[in-house]
Parts: sequence; structure tokens; C-alpha cells
Amino acid sequence: MSTSLAPSTARKPWQVIAAGICALVLTVGLARFAYTPLLPLMRVDAGLSAAQGGWLATFNYLGYLLGTLLAARVGDMQQKFRFYRIGLVLAVAATTLMGTTTQPWLWSLLRFVAGLSSTAGLLLASGLVLNWLLGNRQRPRLGLHFAGLGLGIVVSGLATGLLAGHADSSAQWRWLGLLGLLFLFPAWCWMPAPTPTSAAQAAQAPPPPSRRWRQLLVAAYFCAGVGFVVSATFIVAILEQTPAFRGHGSAVWVLVGLAAVPSTFAWDRIAARIGLIRALMLAFALQAASFVLPLLDSGLAAGFGSALLFGLTFAGIVSLTLTVVGRHYPHNPAKAMANLTLSYGVAQILAPALAGTLARSSGSYQASLLLAAIFMALGIVLLAAMPGDAHDHAR
Repeated sequence: MSTSLAPSTARKPWQVIAAGICALVLTVGLARFAYTPLLPLMRVDAGLSAAQGGWLATFNYLGYLLGTLLAARVGDMQQKFRFYRIGLVLAVAATTLMGTTTQPWLWSLLRFVAGLSSTAGLLLASGLVLNWLLGNRQRPRLGLHFAGLGLGIVVSGLATGLLAGHADSSAQWRWLGLLGLLFLFPAWCWMPAPTPTSAAQAAQAPPPPSRRWRQLLVAAYFCAGVGFVVSATFIVAILEQTPAFRGHGSAVWVLVGLAAVPSTFAWDRIAARIGLIRALMLAFALQAASFVLPLLDSGLAAGFGSALLFGLTFAGIVSLTLTVVGRHYPHNPAKAMANLTLSYGVAQILAPALAGTLARSSGSYQASLLLAAIFMALGIVLLAAMPGDAHDHAR
């Protein structure tokens, strides 16, 4: 693969969007999220406890946090582009190597690397795509790009579902690594290198938001990180504990992904009508409801409703939040996104270990779900307290 930096004019919009989607499928859907449907099988194959499963997730999010720190410190867009490509390769390697060992310390290291690589899709690709859209006079909406989150879940869920009963967890990891190569090539070849920002363009950039605005958004995104990671890590394991879903965890994960794919388009439309911040508040409320449903009812309908609501909201929350911050920093959105996402990363380090420990001490995941719902409610309060801003209004 060539490492030459092709000009952005050599790409068509569908290629740039497809590159971002493939990057998300590879680095997030496979390298990061495949752990969720595979966790119950890994617990059987390797005897992992709920707490150990939570700690493996924590190492994954430690890697994600380090990647976010690196992205926040690097201001040069060309350097971010090189890190993006390195992340793609690390995602394939970390996924494949998960199937070559059963040593917990090696799994921890590989989950760390997988988390590091996920910033290539979630932050760097998002920033590169938004930078290209703004530079080529396209609508600065990331809904289509973030459909890759849902698609990645569908791909990992379908793959593990098809392999179930035919391969153990180690073999499934190796197959997923091979599958990742199919997404590596378009993610590498179609993502354009960023073009330098002219002085005239820099002068037209909007003024940065107030410090209070930034602090409240960071705190709200931390709350979203807690809610997201509890469900993203444990939703399959939670539902597998109920008789109605036993043995059908992968199907639930596919449902989450199928709901997430169109949700980002829908949230773009909702934000255009009611504004980005109000749309975020609505998404937070619906995700809180997804955590409450299994607490009220352990039946089939409540389980599917929980998975559906989570799928309809988690990608939308990420897309809307990063669009908010990207519009304020159009010429280097990846750096601004990374600074915001640090809070999300910290939440994803603390929450899995806490949720796993709560599950071990109580014998169920109910306390973890309640914790997630409380944090989402707090996030709504923080969003409501944010000062109004013209960039966040309906348009």
C-alpha cells in the first residue's frame, strides 16, 4: 500500500465517507466491539469471571484513552493522517492475535492495543472526514459516517453468530482478524490526506465557545461514556443471564447494530429541526430508558426493547456530540474532538471495572444498569445548563 499523501480533490464524496465507515467497522466494530458478543464464550473457554471480563474491557479503554491523549496533543493534520493509518494496521493485528493465546496478561495487552487503534476510526477518521466535508463545501454532518458504528456491530455480531458452534473463541478472533483485512484496504486507500488551511480560511473560523460551555459539554460526555460502556461491554452477558435470551447473545448484538445504522441519519434530521443540544438531551433520555427496562422486566420484550433503544441512541450521541465540537473548530476538528473525548475515555476506564465488581458482589448486573441510568440522567441536567449557542440551533 502506498503511503503517498494524495490530494483531497482526487477523492469523491462517497469514497471519503466509505473510507470513514470502513475505518469504524475495522477499528471499532471488529477490534473493539467484537469483545462484547465473544465475552460469554471466552468466559466458558477460559473460565473468565465477570470481574476479569470487566478488567479486560478496562485495558481496552486505557488504550483508547492513550490514543485520545495522543490525538489531542498532535495539532498537525498530516501527522494525524499518518497515525490514522498506523491505527488501521494495529486493529487488524490486535484482533488476530487475540486468537493466538489464552494468557490473561497477553489478552490485556492486546485489548489495550485494540483500544489504542479505535481512536483511528472514532476520532481521527471522524476529524479527517469532517475536515474534507468542510473544505469541499459539503454539509458538515457526520451521521452517514457514524453509520459505520452500527454497521461494525452488525458485522461483528453476524460473524460471531455464524461461527458459533463451529469455532471456539480463539478461532473466532482469528477469523475476525482476517475479515478486518477487507475493511483495511478501502479505509487506507480512499481516505484523503488533509490539505493545509490557508490564512483566509483560518480567519473565517468561528470564535471558540465559552469555558463554561466547554466544561458542561465535557462533563455531559463523561456521563454518556459511563452509560455507553456499561451497556456496550455487558449487554450480551446481561441478557444471556435471562432464560429467554440464553444462547442468543449474538442476535441481540446484531439488533443493536441494525438499530444504530439508520439512527445516525435520524439524529441528523432531528438535530436539524430542534437543535443539536436538544437532540442530545432526547438521546440521553432514551438511552437512560434502555437501562431501566431490564430492571423493570426480565422478559423477552423488555430485553429487545433495551437493545433497540441502546442501538438507536449510542451512535447518535457520539455523532451529535462530535458534530457540535467540530463545527466550533472546523480547521482541526480531530484535535478538538480528542480533547472532548478524554472525558469519555476516562469514563470508559472507570465504569467497566466498577460494573464488573458490582456484578460479582451482587450476583447480577442490575446495580450496573442503575448506575448507567443515573449518569445518563445527570448528563441531561448538564446539557440543559449549557449556554445557548448559534452553532447548536436548529438549521
